[in-house]
Amino acid sequence: MNTVRTAVRVEGVVQGVGFRPFVHALATGLGLTGLVGNDLDGVFAEVEGPAAAISEFLRRLERDAPPLARVERVTTTAVPPRRSAEFVIAASDAGSGLRRTLVSADTATCADCLRELGDPADRRHRYPFINCTNCGPRFTIVRDVPYDRPLTTMAPFTMCERCAAEYHDPADRRFHAQPACCPACGPRLSLGDAQDPLQAAAELLRYGRVLAVKGLGGYHLAADAACEPAVAALRQRKHREDKPFAVMAADLAAAAALAEVDEAAAALLTSPARPIVLLPRRERAEPGAAVAPATAPGNRQLGIMLPYTPLHHLLLAAVARPIVLTSGNVSDEPIAYRDDEARETLKDIADAFLTHDRAIHVRTDDSVARTFRGRPMLVRRSRGYVPEPITTATTTSFPRPVLACGAELKNTFCLARGRHAFVSHHIGDLENAETLRSFTEGIAHFRRLFDIDPQVVAYDLHPEYLSTKYALELEDVDLEGVQHHHAHIASCLADNGEEGPVIGVAFDGTGYGPDGTIWGGEFLAAGLAAFERGGHLAPVPMPGGAAAIRQPWRMAAAYVNDPQVALRHPDQWSAVVTMAARGVNSPLTSSAGRLFDAAAALLGVRDSINYEGQAAIELEQLADPAEAEAYPAGLEGGEGPFTIRGSDLLHAVIEDRTDGVPAPVIAARFHHGVAALIEAGCLLMRERHGLATVALSGGVFQNLLLLNATVGRLEARGFRVLLHGRVPCNDGGISLGQALVAATRVAASRS
Repeated sequence: MNTVRTAVRVEGVVQGVGFRPFVHALATGLGLTGLVGNDLDGVFAEVEGPAAAISEFLRRLERDAPPLARVERVTTTAVPPRRSAEFVIAASDAGSGLRRTLVSADTATCADCLRELGDPADRRHRYPFINCTNCGPRFTIVRDVPYDRPLTTMAPFTMCERCAAEYHDPADRRFHAQPACCPACGPRLSLGDAQDPLQAAAELLRYGRVLAVKGLGGYHLAADAACEPAVAALRQRKHREDKPFAVMAADLAAAAALAEVDEAAAALLTSPARPIVLLPRRERAEPGAAVAPATAPGNRQLGIMLPYTPLHHLLLAAVARPIVLTSGNVSDEPIAYRDDEARETLKDIADAFLTHDRAIHVRTDDSVARTFRGRPMLVRRSRGYVPEPITTATTTSFPRPVLACGAELKNTFCLARGRHAFVSHHIGDLENAETLRSFTEGIAHFRRLFDIDPQVVAYDLHPEYLSTKYALELEDVDLEGVQHHHAHIASCLADNGEEGPVIGVAFDGTGYGPDGTIWGGEFLAAGLAAFERGGHLAPVPMPGGAAAIRQPWRMAAAYVNDPQVALRHPDQWSAVVTMAARGVNSPLTSSAGRLFDAAAALLGVRDSINYEGQAAIELEQLADPAEAEAYPAGLEGGEGPFTIRGSDLLHAVIEDRTDGVPAPVIAARFHHGVAALIEAGCLLMRERHGLATVALSGGVFQNLLLLNATVGRLEARGFRVLLHGRVPCNDGGISLGQALVAATRVAASRS
């Protein structure tokens, strides 16, 4: 028999996901000898035996990989046979040199662990920290790579004899599962002096108390979702006036009792990432499934998630009804994740703390997703997805290591090298020292974890963004300023594995324009390296600057001198109108977000906001989904960039309102009017630039009514439409676009 030996290198997400035991079982099952181990690049192996058996090994290596593995590349090299007697798992090689291994995201409890959790005969019965190679904490406990227990926050917990036996048994599901533990040797729950912390926590929730719960990536605040006093108290203590809370339901059936769950939504809810999924509320909740009005006031949707840790499963079973589960923070601050920090920050919000003694290394919020036409769309990319990279399909990729610092709101950063762009977890709004610290600490951790020392740093052009100031203070790097809306379109291109050029429609609230005005309703002819502004919404003043964002009625005053809105603000109206007319403290903006604000104010939906985008969100909620008529808006051409008069839509709003047309019908006609003006702008862009693909990006396209109407119109006109899916269309996706723009420019300058 002809014996050969082959060295195998496997790259991708292959550490901490049961890949070595999988390789061990595969090799021994085929009668092969050799070894497998972890190192800085991923997994290495050598297999020895008949050539046919090695060919079969390589075929199954990718086809049958563990569920959490992401095999990106397999390379092989023939090596001399060594006449090995067995197949063994070699010690991990920390080695030296560039780290290329990828780290798995935190993963929801698998079915096997859930069966053990509920089995009274199992030694891990009702143990809140049960896990195996197929599930459990990953990114949030990793301090460094290779991914081995001493380099995680499980290091202080010495395995008992039985856990160690499982850990070293290649036939066991916990073979080399780094967080493996049991009640005898692992982390423990605590709630004050309670003998049974879990039961005490459930009783507190049933009695209407607010509970702080230590999760995977930080602390949550929990309350009985059906108890109005409890949810209202949580809202008041957290200083979160209107923004909806997420609800955790025990299973798919419980989720379906609260909201409409189609096949695509069910797949998202039950995926290993377990994001919060935004779903249409049931008009009439099933008996026993109602949620308190304070949970999501005035909202047609509910953000629902299913349990993703053993503790969640046990807590939901004990409470026996859905719970509100929201980030453990005071509004505008990052989620608390250190125990001492949480007790200080949340002491005036929570009535009690359900905690444990396993440290969290990286704070990570829950991810948020929705579906559109049967496909998932991320609204916030964080726990369950990060730090798995976006693998670029462009020819440029990242020839030099890049750091992209992101935007001010919904900040993420991105570190990129080779084919991989590591978009960070959700950092939040960079408006205070604590969030800035989270931003800088996160960059330092990613740099260490993925061994990326950036040579190129991309940043937003807005001079006052803290992320921009951070970038400009760095030394010995090449700086690349990237215009905000160009980054949006580049992000959409990267999300779809394309390079352009395309017609980029970037509609959002705020972005610094090279002309010194505030952009936000843009039609760009854009590729990765450059863009041309082809058109935009006609600029209007923002009376009071940032005050106009917080008070949408000011935008109504800037657009149209409407008497009904004026009556609601008699003491300020004339001064604001004069301020806008004279351009005093009134920067010009082409923002689509501000156009939505003005429409909301004209319809009496919202004169002031308590969270970003609230007026536009509530305007979408108001709109009649059965209405399809669109208000017209004039387009002015000329030789330079065209302009579209958004004010035409607002005059139509006033006219219909005066004629007594119901507000939901008016709101819908406004939305369809915006979709129609996007259609008109894209038709002119196609005529001028010869482009037939449209990329839609920017936070305004989180509006599903607008998105559906826009895509429908564009496709009917023969356009191919690119949408976001893997990264958010809002500013959470900006850093990916910045990184690709900077890398493409650098590559062009070197050619």
